Amino acid sequence: MSAQTLTLPLGEHEVLAALRTEAHPLTGDRRDYDALLALVGDARIVLLGEASHGTHEFYRERARITRRLLTELGFTAVAIEGDWPDAHRVNRYVRGQGRDRDGEEALRAFARFPTWMWRNADVLDFVGWLRTFNERRHHTARKAGFYGLDLYSLGASMAAVIAYLDEQDPQAAARARARYECLQPYAGEAAGYGQAVLLGVDEPCRRHVIEQLVELRRRAGEYLARDGMAAEDEYFFAEQNAAIVANAEEYYRTMFGDRAGSWNQRDRHMADTLDHLLAHLDRHGGRARVVVWAHNSHVGDARATEMGARGELNIGQLVRERHGRDAVSVGFTTYSGTVTAASDWGAEAERKRVRRALPDSCEALLHATHVPAFLLCPLAAGESGRALHEPRLERAIGVIYRPETERQSHWFGASVARQYDALVHIDSTRAVEPLERTPTWELGEPPETYPSAL
Repeated sequence: MSAQTLTLPLGEHEVLAALRTEAHPLTGDRRDYDALLALVGDARIVLLGEASHGTHEFYRERARITRRLLTELGFTAVAIEGDWPDAHRVNRYVRGQGRDRDGEEALRAFARFPTWMWRNADVLDFVGWLRTFNERRHHTARKAGFYGLDLYSLGASMAAVIAYLDEQDPQAAARARARYECLQPYAGEAAGYGQAVLLGVDEPCRRHVIEQLVELRRRAGEYLARDGMAAEDEYFFAEQNAAIVANAEEYYRTMFGDRAGSWNQRDRHMADTLDHLLAHLDRHGGRARVVVWAHNSHVGDARATEMGARGELNIGQLVRERHGRDAVSVGFTTYSGTVTAASDWGAEAERKRVRRALPDSCEALLHATHVPAFLLCPLAAGESGRALHEPRLERAIGVIYRPETERQSHWFGASVARQYDALVHIDSTRAVEPLERTPTWELGEPPETYPSAL
């Protein structure tokens, strides 16, 4: 439905007028996000969302905001909705370490579905910029890092813990191998562990992975006694991997029987990892500040959405509860366009057409402003903020997009002004470009008027 034909309820015309007045148009000018940087101020955490995992403009605008946060406000790290060991390889590259020759090679660690989520042209550009940014900093200045928050890396994290202990303490490495043995059959496909638990596996591995994490933490003093900061970084990487194994075990053990519980386990893990990262970076001197890149469903406060009614929480809620005004959350929305997504879990990436937003959604309202791209900041202020405080539909596309079940699969109720502190709306968007383009992505989805294409 176009803006010209959108029928607005009584009072919505006034809302549109307020939106047009209060919107900060995004024109590509360097000053586009001045209002957002003013809102951030001294906050330690900025959460940058996305309405899909496959939209070019969301990645591009997050990178634009992040570059300003690093260069102008002294932020020191980017933490993504990606796996810890995969991001660690990129972290080493952008900090001038490791053996990777370029950003594309460093991003090859992201080999698990969905590869396009981090192996895409926009992330490659940002990783290259981050490497250059660090190289140009004074040798005494802290280099900006790139970190993962997620817990899907069960096999890689077990291997990382054992590799660390092989260097530090071979006997401890042998104990780790023995403790992780019960999870090794599921290292390649961790969801199989959850299925095994449902089928009555003799003994879940919970006790063993907790024992390993406890031992690693108990012996931290021994492992940190040799090389100062370098040793601390290595230990922190290993400890986080041990925590991932413990939390991933619980996540996969409960994923088929307790959907809300497994979701909460994952987001608690990501929020805890963020807090641990802040504390670790603080020990390097100064007050660390971190930018988070994750889906809207993770960075927007769950209490303002249907998620909260289902008993689900998320990073956005936990960060607000723990850090208060030290955190700023930014949501991203679009009305229509194309998106990179799969039709099923594990399937090939496709370039799909994003259907026009439903009439009773916040996206349809924002579309009706006729402003192609804009920022609302601060979101709760003014007449538009009061209007967006009222519950409306909001779209969420993850790595799977099923337009044939659009309403059931991708829409939920939310109070946008309570969910985020600021909102970026880009009316028409296009699919992010994977570094590996499959034939199904190149072909794309036929237009609605196919085969006439009129």
